[in-house]
Amino acid sequence: SESQTARTTDTRPCSGLRVDLKRCLLDTDCCKTRKLTPLQCLQEGDVPQECQALRVAFFECKRSILDMELDLGVEKDINT
Repeated sequence: SESQTARTTDTRPCSGLRVDLKRCLLDTDCCKTRKLTPLQCLQEGDVPQECQALRVAFFECKRSILDMELDLGVEKDINT
């Protein structure tokens, strides 16, 4: 399937959640009927609870990666 292909080719942390969230948002009436972007639908709050839960899970995943990098003392050049 398309989402499975995207999931296996995207090696970034939390990529599986990113794909699931995107698919969930694209399946909403907000995106399908109103023709808004997934980001616009999220900003308006016009998404089902399932997508909201995926958004929270994606955020928590990204935050845990950042926390881990901070704990390990990984410094990133903010100019890149």
